[in-house]
Amino acid sequence: MDSETSSTGHVTRKAVLRAAIAAGMAVPTVLMGVPALARTLTDGTVAPALTPECDDGDHPTVQQIEGPYFKPNSPLRSSLLEAGTQGVRLTVSGYVFGRACLPVSGALLDFWQADTNGGYDNTGFRFRGHQFTGADGSFKLTTIVPGLYPGRTRHLHVKVQAPGRPILTTQLYFPGEPRNNTDSIFDARLLMNVRDAGGAKEAAFDFVLDVPQTPNPTPTPTPTPTTPGGTWAVGTAYRAGDAVTYAGRGYVCLQAHIAQPGWEPPTVPALWRAA
Repeated sequence: MDSETSSTGHVTRKAVLRAAIAAGMAVPTVLMGVPALARTLTDGTVAPALTPECDDGDHPTVQQIEGPYFKPNSPLRSSLLEAGTQGVRLTVSGYVFGRACLPVSGALLDFWQADTNGGYDNTGFRFRGHQFTGADGSFKLTTIVPGLYPGRTRHLHVKVQAPGRPILTTQLYFPGEPRNNTDSIFDARLLMNVRDAGGAKEAAFDFVLDVPQTPNPTPTPTPTPTTPGGTWAVGTAYRAGDAVTYAGRGYVCLQAHIAQPGWEPPTVPALWRAA
């Protein structure tokens, strides 16, 4: 999965957008309260300018070979589970972004994979299906952890296509798999974030497509009032989970970042949650 921070160690614009979407907030509303994030930040006295294209460490997702088992015309569905499906349940969720780190709505994602025994259905469409991202660029796939077969580590196949744009064909991988070290196709840049969820697994991955986008215009900054008391301070490097106070109220950090004017906790719910 793509990094949450840029090469400078700052939270990426994409990470802020993802946090905002996850919190159920409209992206334009959040961006009005969050200065656009760029690779090179200022000394903290001036909000950084928005880069023409997304270049905060979120390079386009790398391509991989299609392999011999792809079939067109898969059914439209977000769950590949059927009656009697065997295997460890797996949910994969995430977002599709373009080069300006803005969500891509209506993007096609076509998934296919092996069953729990490592076999592909080459006559029907078991463990095959396609879906489209929502207005916020999100997707969610319900399936099982694929089995192993000779020469390969565990993986999911996927084709991703923004409306009217070229198709990205790639594969997604699981961390900690012994065969990752011997699979000649494996690419660590395509590792999902995976965690246990009871007897199931939950995974996350965000695709970045090579799709040009026009970034939202940077709003005219408003003067930042003097901090009305509290431990929050401009220039401080906060980590997820850090607690601060601001204007007599407590907040918990959601995304690692360096505090800047205009990013006061009440102003940026994508970065801070009221305690």
